[in-house]
Amino acid sequence: MQRVITAILFFIGITAAHAQSGKDTIKLADPTIFNNDGTYYLYGTGNPNGFPVYTSTDLINWQRQGKNALLKGDAYGTKGFWAPQVIKQNGKYYMAYTADEHIAIAEGDSPLGPFTQNVHKPVTLQGKHIDPFIFKDTNGDFYLYFVRLQQGNRIFSARLKNDLSDIDSTTVKECLHAESGWENTANSGWPVSEGPTVIKIGNLYYLFYSANDFRNIDYAVGYATSPSLLGPWTKYAGTPIISRKNTGRNGSGHGDILQKDGKLYYVFHTHSSNSTVGMRKTAIVSLAVSKDKPAVVSVVPGSFRYLEGN
Repeated sequence: MQRVITAILFFIGITAAHAQSGKDTIKLADPTIFNNDGTYYLYGTGNPNGFPVYTSTDLINWQRQGKNALLKGDAYGTKGFWAPQVIKQNGKYYMAYTADEHIAIAEGDSPLGPFTQNVHKPVTLQGKHIDPFIFKDTNGDFYLYFVRLQQGNRIFSARLKNDLSDIDSTTVKECLHAESGWENTANSGWPVSEGPTVIKIGNLYYLFYSANDFRNIDYAVGYATSPSLLGPWTKYAGTPIISRKNTGRNGSGHGDILQKDGKLYYVFHTHSSNSTVGMRKTAIVSLAVSKDKPAVVSVVPGSFRYLEGN
């Protein structure tokens, strides 16, 4: 009985503290955080009319801004606004995103938006594509990573034109796809690999990705490495590095890497609860990079937390 009373009092204390702070767990799927001169901008999937944006100066306290960073009608797409990513180039801000199961790139003068297109159009790709990620190499070249809906969700890449207007369609190449084991625990006939994010560590490129359907409790994150941005990619044998086994939450996956003060973080989503996918919750973990060659990336134990905001 004493344990029950203690648990109840603990829950009441947490609830009271939450009510006093006035903060709620942020519910954005496929999240990304963009650092602009020390202010952090959080975007993600979860609004039928575009992409909301939260801001923070410490990654702890988040404030929802009044307007969507991208609003339906200002750029390509009528529905299915998913998986945004923002970068800065030549004083302008660019948002790559999914709408109508196609990829588009809009631009704006501020990370808050509005992100718009003079001509509402997607990137030139045949078929259906989702989950764009733009990577700028050390030589200034741009690459677009994306997911093609083809015999499963498969991750591809292509050179992006320097003005970010479109891809060089002659360079499209498959990076990887989900196979067996942790990548397809349901033995689905449509295996899923998605949510690509690329960083460079030493002389290698690291491609982080999620596997399994997002509704699967085993949705998780692994990575592959390559000496070239166009592959071939070698999957790390120790994957997944983020899963319900080390977060304690079902459906842990699809996010983005954030670099802050020389440290790496991975922002991602989880299911709403252990029984419901629901409005997915936005979470973050710290990443450790070993001194091995090649370096091994892993989650810092105990670093998982949900993002909260007003």
